[in-house]
Amino acid sequence: MEAVLQSLSDNPYFSAGFGLFGLGTVAAIARKSTIHGAALLRRRLLVTLEIPSKDKSYAWALHWLTTVEQSMTVSEEATKASWLTKWRPRSHQLSVETSFRQHDNGAATTQFTMVPGIGSHWIKYQGAWMMINRKRDTKMIDLQNAAPWETVTITTLRRDAHLFPAFLKDAKEHALSAQAGKTVIYTSYGPEWRPFGQPRKKRPISSVVLDDGISDRILQDVRRFLDNWKWYNERGIPYRRGYLLYGSPGSGKSSFIQALAGELEYNICILNLSERGLTDDRLNHLMTVMPNRSILLLEDADAAFNKRSQTNDQGYVSGVTFSGLLNALDGVAAAEERLIFMTTNHIDRLDPALIRPGRVDVKVLVDWPSDAQVRRLFAKFYDDESKADRFVDALQKEGGVEGWRPSMAALQGHFIYFRDDPEESIKQVHMLRRDSYSA
Repeated sequence: MEAVLQSLSDNPYFSAGFGLFGLGTVAAIARKSTIHGAALLRRRLLVTLEIPSKDKSYAWALHWLTTVEQSMTVSEEATKASWLTKWRPRSHQLSVETSFRQHDNGAATTQFTMVPGIGSHWIKYQGAWMMINRKRDTKMIDLQNAAPWETVTITTLRRDAHLFPAFLKDAKEHALSAQAGKTVIYTSYGPEWRPFGQPRKKRPISSVVLDDGISDRILQDVRRFLDNWKWYNERGIPYRRGYLLYGSPGSGKSSFIQALAGELEYNICILNLSERGLTDDRLNHLMTVMPNRSILLLEDADAAFNKRSQTNDQGYVSGVTFSGLLNALDGVAAAEERLIFMTTNHIDRLDPALIRPGRVDVKVLVDWPSDAQVRRLFAKFYDDESKADRFVDALQKEGGVEGWRPSMAALQGHFIYFRDDPEESIKQVHMLRRDSYSA
């Protein structure tokens, strides 16, 4: 070898540069061969599954990766009933997604969700190692919601490719199991619906105390509608039904709708007609692409339209026109298989065209509580029907000639404040007028 190198160094052509050029060429060929060999080896040994952000499996995969595994251990000092919870997220690189919703009364609700951060994450699934890479392309955006385009790629050995369907199935079942026994609340995000926060525990319909017969009447009507798709279809009737719950504030309208959704195993899509940027086209699109088995809820319909005029209480006017709302409810392009509920505190402010049959089929007054409601609510809190009549009598005396009645929300707050003392709740019934409670 030394002799060869010596001969090359003595060669005038090699010294002139031809030899160096040849070595460089050989090195470049070797480098390219290594790269192509590695790529070929990768193609032969590895397989990659890509999940774009527009695919439903994308959210399921992220949810599965951020699921907190809980292990239960008993502390030495604690009893067997005392457990310590250890958090072990599958992914060690997390980012936060914040859901923020501003309510009409000025209050705000914020939910934080942990998701895998941008980058690579290693997991072991059914004995096979998988590399999961979350990528964000800042040069590409989703034109519908202006969000950066993202993908999740899952890479594993080719021999383990059969695990991909099982992984997606597990991710789906895990995401849906988190919603079992719960109601998912959806809000609009651009032209699509997205879950708002974590699913809510289903509320028993018996927990909402309405006047005699109201709950049963609405529930029976809804069930009859859901069970008669063929009947509607055979007669050429649009398969959709609208309900209007109207009455005083705090009477339980929204609470009943949430409980009804739980009873039917439905979710709720909340649409704010006063939302900035909402247009007629977007409204129609949202009502067409609602998630399956969902109730569309339009709360405080009078807040968006007073008769046929748009309200402007917050310094801007919604892009939705009154005619656009009517067309979305029952126009040519209106969605079928739809269950819609509206609520209002002022039915007199609603245009008759909005609540005519076909747009609103059932109107129910949910107003100030009757004596029967008060008795049932008292008995529900204190499990003592004997004292319920005394509370009703005290409430009637407090109302006097004017017939003043507190709302159901006020009564509930009163019973919560005196939750351990039914006698005191009777004696202090006058506090309902003052609405002044202090700890």
